[in-house]
Amino acid sequence: MTKTTKARLVLQDGVVFEGIGFGATKESHGEVVFNTSLTGYQEILTDPSYAGQLVCLTYPQIGIYGINPEDHESRRVFASGLIVRDATSVFSNYRSDQSLHEFLKDQGVAGIAGIDTRALVRHIRDQGAMPALLSFDSAIKTASLKSQAKKLQEMTGQNLAEGVSCEKSYVFKEERGSFIKNKKPARAKKARYRVVAYDFGVKKNILRLLKDVGCQVQVVPYDYPAQKILDAANVDGVFLSNGPGDPAACAHAIEQVKQLVGKKPLFGICLGHQILSLALGAKTFKLKFGHHGGNQPVKNLLSNHVEITAQNHGFAIDEKSLPKAIEITHRHLNDQTISGIRHRQLKAFSVQYHPESAPGPNDSRYLFEDFIKLMEAN
Repeated sequence: MTKTTKARLVLQDGVVFEGIGFGATKESHGEVVFNTSLTGYQEILTDPSYAGQLVCLTYPQIGIYGINPEDHESRRVFASGLIVRDATSVFSNYRSDQSLHEFLKDQGVAGIAGIDTRALVRHIRDQGAMPALLSFDSAIKTASLKSQAKKLQEMTGQNLAEGVSCEKSYVFKEERGSFIKNKKPARAKKARYRVVAYDFGVKKNILRLLKDVGCQVQVVPYDYPAQKILDAANVDGVFLSNGPGDPAACAHAIEQVKQLVGKKPLFGICLGHQILSLALGAKTFKLKFGHHGGNQPVKNLLSNHVEITAQNHGFAIDEKSLPKAIEITHRHLNDQTISGIRHRQLKAFSVQYHPESAPGPNDSRYLFEDFIKLMEAN
């Protein structure tokens, strides 16, 4: 960063944090959430599930390994802004070709550094995730910014999936990249099953891993008619992707999934998990500050194994609303919320976390093989 730009983060409840702007220093706003991952800022920023959110990273020094062209999880940055303790422009990694500051500037995304992120995280933990305004205009009085912040829209009720989804369907063709210099990319299994993937804000690594286990993946927009899938003769399964916003606001997507339940094998992740649950008759609720990070403990109730998982969601399934036909398969060990379900008779299951990691551990990648088994048995 070549010059110092003062920045202010103004929360809806009136709390103000002052720091230094970086990236594209333009006004931004969104719901403030915190992510506890130690690495993976590039994947986090390009995860469409962060649309409408200002992401605070709890690890203090961010940007040290730069940005590389392989690790994008979507076509662009979807987060509204980035909040860090220390943003460095000095980076070192053989895969990187750009600093975090340059990347955010090119993407038109604002960042603020130099604030006490521990104090911010503790405040959000105690008071709950809330909208905030990020300003770089020193001429605007703080009282005016507080007034603007009070009027910001809450995340509840927002259908953000329609804004991040693809505009038209396409066949996903990317291979997994290599993280070892001079090593060829991993080769996927020969495609045996055709999967239609609803894009509610899908991450590329999900699509890569579906391809890895032998799926030809056709990605379709969030509002793709279910009847087109049912009319197609060669669709073996349907995947419901992750995404941002309030799941209950995705009325059209819920209706399409209702038409698919019992007719095609279904696998959902994150927002897809919530949409499947709503389609099956359950309800969702807003978590106080959500689960965001690559170190979230989940117990697999079917195997009694504990998995360390990557998670990114602000809503969860209301357990009391679950129909009797739904079995809970996974549970979050920090707060006992539902982390996975399956239908007792029909071929449908989903998880609240991210088995594809990126960033995060690989403990849960068996779920992609479970989807294959579901299609094999169909």
